[in-house]
Amino acid sequence: MTSMPTLTDRAHEHRVSRAEFERYRDERDQRPDGARYELLDGEIVVTPSPAPIHQHVVRRLMHLLDAVVPDDSALLTAPMDVVLTGAADSLVQPDLLLSAWEDPETKTTFSTPPALIVEILSPSTWRRDLGPKRDLYAAAGVEHYWVVAPDTPSVTIYRLGDDGAYREETHLTGDQRWSTTVPVEVTLCPADLVR
Repeated sequence: MTSMPTLTDRAHEHRVSRAEFERYRDERDQRPDGARYELLDGEIVVTPSPAPIHQHVVRRLMHLLDAVVPDDSALLTAPMDVVLTGAADSLVQPDLLLSAWEDPETKTTFSTPPALIVEILSPSTWRRDLGPKRDLYAAAGVEHYWVVAPDTPSVTIYRLGDDGAYREETHLTGDQRWSTTVPVEVTLCPADLVR
């Protein structure tokens, strides 16, 4: 008896459209293990459930940013499916996202680029977070991209340049502090995020 190929089996044979990916996920519960399922440029990407340090950093960032986010903005965390304008074959789950508030019934698509996306690096995600996902966020016009490495600890701040590519604005390690007013007024310290 031959079993039917799964969508992930088929993904190795050809690219998968976002509609096909969403239909498959709607028909089957594919997240009982807490894994994240994303679609990056037509390729299905599965990452394991986040480690406790990852969740701790997300919580610390949420606490820090929630105090300064304007009322007309939304500060959201994974798991949530996000479709960025101009990325038809991608559906991602950034760790943290700051955007103008949109009606939650609009599902996953943001009509304007988020002001900020934050990714927390892990052994299973760092290549994508610093490669295809960073490129996707830049192409979608996400002006600010922060990457947190809990093991160092460090934070790299990228800002979108006039040429549509990210430029490293600063790289912080340990107890170094950095203050900014955009996209919100905040002071970051990598060591504080892992304490």
